Amino acid sequence: MARAGLTADRLIRAGAELADEVGFEQVTLSALARRFDVKVASLYSHLKNSRDLKTGIALLALAELADRAADALAGRAGRDALTALADVYRDYAREHPGRYAAAQFRLDARTAAASAGVRQAQMTRALLRGYDLTEPDQTHAVRLLGSVFHGYVSLELAGGFSHSAPDSQESWERILDALDALLRDWPAAKTP
Repeated sequence: MARAGLTADRLIRAGAELADEVGFEQVTLSALARRFDVKVASLYSHLKNSRDLKTGIALLALAELADRAADALAGRAGRDALTALADVYRDYAREHPGRYAAAQFRLDARTAAASAGVRQAQMTRALLRGYDLTEPDQTHAVRLLGSVFHGYVSLELAGGFSHSAPDSQESWERILDALDALLRDWPAAKTP
């Protein structure tokens, strides 16, 4: 029987908060049960297992990121849109490190296709149309942006840039300048 007040949504949101506090990898049904002062068995009415919980947190994080990106990108194009999107990822990771890690969680194909990750990709592609990129270059550019944003944010969160000059913010702005220049002058595909 389900415990009064517990729902899958409430548990997933509490799991997301827990992820931000202790790290996404540390989130388990046992840890969540301790948070609610219930037995793990009480959670099985709402969640199948820890993977189900982690999937829910990942979907929540992807939706939050997509909502923030949509708000940030509205009415922007070019360098302004690129900066807005990049800052969404960086700011979200700083505010919600556990949820940010959850957004990288590997989802099965069906779940991924129904997730807000699709909206994020569509927004990134819309941004890239402002740079006149078409397929397959658009896909290459989506992967480049994702790699740079995630790589920089992950290294920064781990303290990788905190021990040397120039300031991390200055590097971030220069990297965005470089990405903007690259996207404006995307290299032509090599012909075999």
